Amino acid sequence: MPNRLANETSPYLLQHANNPVDWYPWGEEALARAKAEDKPILLSIGYSACHWCHVMERESFENEETASLMNERFVNIKVDREERPDLDAVYMEAVQMMTGSGGWPMTVFLTPEGKPFYGGTYFPPVDHSNLPGFPRLVTAISDAYRDQRGQIEETTKQITDRMGQTNQLTKSNTLLTVDILHTAYNNLATSFDYQNGGVGMAPKFPQPMALELLLRYNHHGFSDRALEMVSLTLDNMAQGGIYDQIGGGFHRYSTDAYWLVPHFEKMLYDNAQLARLYLHAFLVTGRPMYRRITEETLNYVLREMTDPLGGFYSAQDADSEGEEGKFFVWNPEEIHAVLGEEDGNLVGGYFGLTEAGNFEGKTILNVPQELTSFAEELSLNLEQLEAKIERAKVSLRDVREGRIHPLLDDKVLSSWNGLMLRAFAEAAAALNNEEYLNAAIANAEFLVNTMKPEGRLLRTYRGGEAKLLGYLEDYAFVADGLLALYEATFQQRWLDEAVSLADSMVELFWDENAGAFYDTGTDHESLVVRPRDVFDNAQPCGGSVASDLLLRLALITGNQEYTVKATTPLRALHDLMGKAPAGTGHWLAALDFHISSPKELAVIGPRENLATRQLLDTINGRYLPNKVVVGAEGLLDESTQIPLLQDRGMVDGKPAAYVCQNYLCKLPVTEPEDLAQQLAS
Repeated sequence: MPNRLANETSPYLLQHANNPVDWYPWGEEALARAKAEDKPILLSIGYSACHWCHVMERESFENEETASLMNERFVNIKVDREERPDLDAVYMEAVQMMTGSGGWPMTVFLTPEGKPFYGGTYFPPVDHSNLPGFPRLVTAISDAYRDQRGQIEETTKQITDRMGQTNQLTKSNTLLTVDILHTAYNNLATSFDYQNGGVGMAPKFPQPMALELLLRYNHHGFSDRALEMVSLTLDNMAQGGIYDQIGGGFHRYSTDAYWLVPHFEKMLYDNAQLARLYLHAFLVTGRPMYRRITEETLNYVLREMTDPLGGFYSAQDADSEGEEGKFFVWNPEEIHAVLGEEDGNLVGGYFGLTEAGNFEGKTILNVPQELTSFAEELSLNLEQLEAKIERAKVSLRDVREGRIHPLLDDKVLSSWNGLMLRAFAEAAAALNNEEYLNAAIANAEFLVNTMKPEGRLLRTYRGGEAKLLGYLEDYAFVADGLLALYEATFQQRWLDEAVSLADSMVELFWDENAGAFYDTGTDHESLVVRPRDVFDNAQPCGGSVASDLLLRLALITGNQEYTVKATTPLRALHDLMGKAPAGTGHWLAALDFHISSPKELAVIGPRENLATRQLLDTINGRYLPNKVVVGAEGLLDESTQIPLLQDRGMVDGKPAAYVCQNYLCKLPVTEPEDLAQQLAS
């Protein structure tokens, strides 16, 4: 018989709807029962693509005896961390305090008031490797709550008194200088893997924000080595198993240092950030491979991760048929069955296919050597070989589609959609791709019309229902994506929506005392602590994107209050940014924007005019991370509220571009060559 999770929309919660555990979603009903019956709460937090979450479900939550024990002794609550990042952040901090580490599945034991007193991550069904078996743990915790109430209360007090202190900020008048970037670069360079690329050793995460910082550092002329570090990493990732060589898109991380064996789940936020990173690397280097990876990643999202209404889905699982990676791996017989013996041997050689395999007897396709080297080795025509490989990839993908697919987490999250919206908008402008622009517009329409039906941005959507109040990251990421769409289209509507969200963001989340944003709004339910994450992790934190967004909007709108709100947390974090660049990558991007004297660009002219498009191509075809772009079709309305457009127009009837920087404007230009010269200076 289904439990209460059957009424939820989260695919992760629905996975547990038929467990014999009497699961509740987080909410007043569960909390009220815990108080009424004086029972502790067993809180389990995970997400749909989490491999060990599935393992713990099979071992414990589907076990009748374990479930009976849980039901008898606890009020059991299941939470999707992607829907409720606030609860995840609050209780992850507690678990890390208690154990020194954290992760998912996360298991936390709470008082009826929601105060944590014990926790951990995965627990096996029986004692194993210094971990207590879950049934034994549940029994011990329940007994302790009954018999040692005074000690439990003391523990909860100690924990809750410390919670929230980690991310407290203190206002500072520290000058923001380029020295912070130099320190950050030196720390990244020290921990860089110069053999395989990336920061640190196994397991190896892509860390796109750190690599974006290196691109910026090289762009300023500070270090050629910074670009070499980026290229080494991007090359090895693109040729490794972490990249889906057949379908496009990146898996979550590599279990080894070589980017070969991934954890096979695919997350929307990873692919949004990596698509942008490869696009930026293409703009810097002109290398076709980087453009190809950008396009294949975005095409994968369009093909497999896009809702008919325009939203982007959250994730694809690592497991299918109960096995991690089964959907993605191959053996020679399967390849030959699709391509024939001759082409099968050729394509198999290119993708490192062997009889022994490299993953549990099968092969994760990868590219041991670049196509050029492979062609030379076999004395084959490069163009013909490239065409053959591309045809083979399409054939293999078509056959792979017939396999049992990993679970698709088809909920739509506002924040992750904002990240992908920016990726599509930037790619549309830089690559002149109409399909990407249409995808970006459809996504923006969905976010504006469906995710904020009554003005308050909501967090999650699935099955026709949008719900849960949006968090700081939702407001910041969506507004940032809309701003990118404005810069790609010059449609005033998108700028207006971005400004409106930014203003609401300040109203709902700004903490004047600390000079920083909270993660939850003033209208959010009260939790043990009000969370504020200051670290950029797998995705940027809401605060860092908020600062970056407000700095850009300040230049476009002239609202200097945005600058104050953006720079105050930057000053508070100046030491942390230099010392911990891997955890503050997007903060450093915002800092770089602020101290670099960004270029303020205005383009006036009909967008269908060839001369206008050439001016725009000159801007969008360059790597210019610290810029804002505004535009108008020609004759300006006197009521325009954009300072960069005021008193601007075409020149002698020709579309014109205006370049301003550091309170100085250059003469307007009408020729792409002249604009290129101004942009380079």
